[in-house]
Amino acid sequence: MGLPLDSGIRLHSRYRHGSRNLITDVPGVRVGQVTLNDPERDIHTGVTAVFPHMGNLYREKVAAGMTVINGFGKSAGLIQLEELGTIETPIIMTNTFAVGTALNATIRYMLEQNEDIGVTTGTVNCLVTECNDGQLNDIRGLHVTEADVRAALDKAEEDFAEGAVGGGTGMVCLGKKGGIGSASRLVEFDGRDYVIGAIVMSNFGMPGDLRIDGQRLSACRKEGDRDQGSIIMLIGTDLPLTDRQLKRVAKRATVSLGRVGSYIGHGSGDIAIAFSNGNLIPHYSQKKLLCAGYLFEESLDTVFEAAAETVEEAIISSLYHAETMTGIRGKTVQGLKEALAPRP
Repeated sequence: MGLPLDSGIRLHSRYRHGSRNLITDVPGVRVGQVTLNDPERDIHTGVTAVFPHMGNLYREKVAAGMTVINGFGKSAGLIQLEELGTIETPIIMTNTFAVGTALNATIRYMLEQNEDIGVTTGTVNCLVTECNDGQLNDIRGLHVTEADVRAALDKAEEDFAEGAVGGGTGMVCLGKKGGIGSASRLVEFDGRDYVIGAIVMSNFGMPGDLRIDGQRLSACRKEGDRDQGSIIMLIGTDLPLTDRQLKRVAKRATVSLGRVGSYIGHGSGDIAIAFSNGNLIPHYSQKKLLCAGYLFEESLDTVFEAAAETVEEAIISSLYHAETMTGIRGKTVQGLKEALAPRP
């Protein structure tokens, strides 16, 4: 999906996008979502679950790297990811006050699949990320349940919706309706295509700062406006990369934020995570020495540029697909599609 050809938005990309223009163009990656949208109760929230592959993630972990661009956030599982360079569970995106709920639900999910966890081997590092959707959602109501998280995990598939859905249902980005966005790019090495995919949950930036392909959409700022949101950016690939290389890829999401108009404000939690299912790390092994392929270091520029393009489009796509919404306390946030529509 990403940005459709009839969107009227043109991002000057160097690389071809995948068949779906979604992170699920990366072979094996799947996404499941549950959307909670009840305007009468001011509920606008949900859960998005991203599977780096559909095998047993605990027994076959993916190589991963991350960067905390600005750390105003409450995610769970980042410390072990930083230390070990692996992801061993699905990645959950939800609202700030649902982190504990999502953590418990994902732990239960992993325990069901792995009877050895906490018995004959260690525990499990579940990865839960968040943004604050309290501008539109009754976040104090704690409406996300463990059943919602489990439903998102159970619904993982190749095709999924973007915009005000899943964890992005109540998000606001750069003064417009934010949400879930995705895109993909193809890169070629040694005669073979590999996929760089991204999915974001966008909830950051100052109203009036949005830029599309370098052009500021408007210059409208109000007295007292602040950058007080967040963004979670996940980058996936089937290209074999080491955890150190993936950490470098994750850093390039900063380029994407700058392109769309963010200055990474004090109150923003900006986190990027990159993973490769082209390098799987076994939990158990009879061998002491393991071999893994990786990209020649001087070829990484291609990956960096494609990743920056992909995350940029995913952010714009999250805005384009999100419809105008009125949420708690009567706040209305306009969708980008409506903002771009010609006026009669």
